[in-house]
Amino acid sequence: MSVTSVGVGGAGAQRLLRANDFDLKQTAHSHRVVALWRLITGYRLAYGIAILSLGLAALARAASQFLLRDFVDHGLMGNGSWPLPAYAAGFVLLGVVTGACSFGAGRLAAQAAEGACFRIRSYLYDHMQALPFLFHDNNATGDLLQRATSDVEAVRKLFANTLLGIGRAGLLIVVFMNGMILLDMRLALWSTLTVPFILAASFRFFPLISSRYDLAQQQEARLSTRLQENLSGIRVVRAFVRQAYEIRMTERDNRGLKDQGLKLNNLHAVFWSGTDLLVAAQMVLSVYLGARAVLAGDLTLGSYLAIVAMLGQFMWPVRNLGQVITRVSTGWVSYTRIMAVVRQEREAAGERTSLPPQRMEGEVRFEHVGFAYQATGGVDDLGTATIARSPAVLEDVSFIARPGQVVALLGPTGSGKSTLVSLIPRFYEFTQGCITIDEHDLKTLPRDWLRRHIGIVQQDPFLFSTTIRRNMLMGVQGEIDDETLYAAARVAHIHDVVQAFPDGYETLVGEKGVTLSGGQKQRVTIARTLLKNPRILILDDALSSVDVSTEGHIRAALKALMKDRTTFIIGHRIQSIMHADQILVLDKGRIVQHGRHHELKDRDGLYRDVFRIQSDIESELQDELWKATVASESLPHAGINGVGMCDPVSSNGRTI
Repeated sequence: MSVTSVGVGGAGAQRLLRANDFDLKQTAHSHRVVALWRLITGYRLAYGIAILSLGLAALARAASQFLLRDFVDHGLMGNGSWPLPAYAAGFVLLGVVTGACSFGAGRLAAQAAEGACFRIRSYLYDHMQALPFLFHDNNATGDLLQRATSDVEAVRKLFANTLLGIGRAGLLIVVFMNGMILLDMRLALWSTLTVPFILAASFRFFPLISSRYDLAQQQEARLSTRLQENLSGIRVVRAFVRQAYEIRMTERDNRGLKDQGLKLNNLHAVFWSGTDLLVAAQMVLSVYLGARAVLAGDLTLGSYLAIVAMLGQFMWPVRNLGQVITRVSTGWVSYTRIMAVVRQEREAAGERTSLPPQRMEGEVRFEHVGFAYQATGGVDDLGTATIARSPAVLEDVSFIARPGQVVALLGPTGSGKSTLVSLIPRFYEFTQGCITIDEHDLKTLPRDWLRRHIGIVQQDPFLFSTTIRRNMLMGVQGEIDDETLYAAARVAHIHDVVQAFPDGYETLVGEKGVTLSGGQKQRVTIARTLLKNPRILILDDALSSVDVSTEGHIRAALKALMKDRTTFIIGHRIQSIMHADQILVLDKGRIVQHGRHHELKDRDGLYRDVFRIQSDIESELQDELWKATVASESLPHAGINGVGMCDPVSSNGRTI
């Protein structure tokens, strides 16, 4: 007998955040430099060494220009400080030092960037897992994916390339500026004439590019959301022949992204063309003035060549400094978008104000409970959300579910049935009244403890893109053997279906279990809930996707399983809830009727109306089936040769 191990138990399962001491929320700061410095906590030494390596590379480049001056002015004339092979070896050595330092700087910066962003991605995933349901209700999945992927990648580039580029540019500017001053101060000052204009243009375009990049990211998030929804709901789109409409909507969002991208690129084009023009003008001016100084005898040829070479390496970082400054804006926008999610308060899974009981008995008590959803405007880049309370979904709800009782909920769509059962595992917090479990205030019980003892089968079954076995073991802690797995599958009437697949329980299901039928997916989720062995069972219209025959088998099997378990059943068919210990009839968020089936079916109210309508429909269907059966039996049956086996009869009963 094989044993399946499920790695969700133990102390590590008590917290969602992975085993690291880094809290991304602590990096938040209004000052960019402070925030980014905090973000590379643990990688500061590596990043510092990378900057120092860039400084050494800049010094080696400057030294090669001074060596060039000495070689031209003295080495070529035969009165140099070293022989020609020594000059050649010096150039090679300085080139090796420059290359090695640049390589080391790039490698260390990449390690720091990749390590920091790995940590950001891990934290973001754990953080999103722990955010309240209301957060996910009010934020599109595509936008969250955009922040967790594209924005994190922009932050990675910020550390790997942009900030390193700023360090490189700054060091090169300082080193080569001092080098030119040592060679000729007047020409060095003329060579910096356009630098203030280039830097002013960089800082002028910084906020413009930031805002434009932010708009482009928001538009890309909208496009990602539409694509994600359309691909997930491709069957619905095709079933309702909505391809043309969805294509138009996708083209609209795609065109919006193109327009935002063009506007962003136009800003870049204006900036780069302007700075390139200034750099070219500076080079022409410096070369002209240097040539005049050489012809006048005020400057040696070697010094002139060294200054021209230094000027080229000086203007390149000046121009690129403007480029990397504008790129900082894109990285900073992405960082603020990430922090907008990080600043959201997560749902505390393990908090408690009282010690939970050793064993849950399953008594659930509602006392004048009310609830209203909080509608938010979604996450913005300031990390704040506009909160407005919606009209009450539940009002003055009171009842007691004793351990082992089956409580059924019936009511029209939007009456609050699903919301009511969502309050029990604390998916949402009630806003009025009091809820207790085994006489413990619900808000004092840890969410993770509650949810370990509550099993839920949703109305819309969800399966992950993995094997059937792993889907069934999703809520199991510890180890179970195959016989226990098969027993739960038999109760849910899915074992024979799974065994018929070529790979059995190792069969891979598609995204959201698309390779299984609706009834098969529902039965897998029922088996998954049974394996969890909960004390409270919630069936949110769980039998809606199975046929009548299978529903009868499952109900019979669940009847024995529900013993000593408090069970909540949400149903729309009287037949599926008529045997409940108590039935709650909800309308507009209130309990309008409360009792058992034999009491409510004869009492004036919503339950009797639903019961009569469904009874009439069932009677009409039975009549139609009976008529169809009679009609089929009265039809003449053709013989082997095609001749009728009975003769037609006239209206007066005579044979025609």
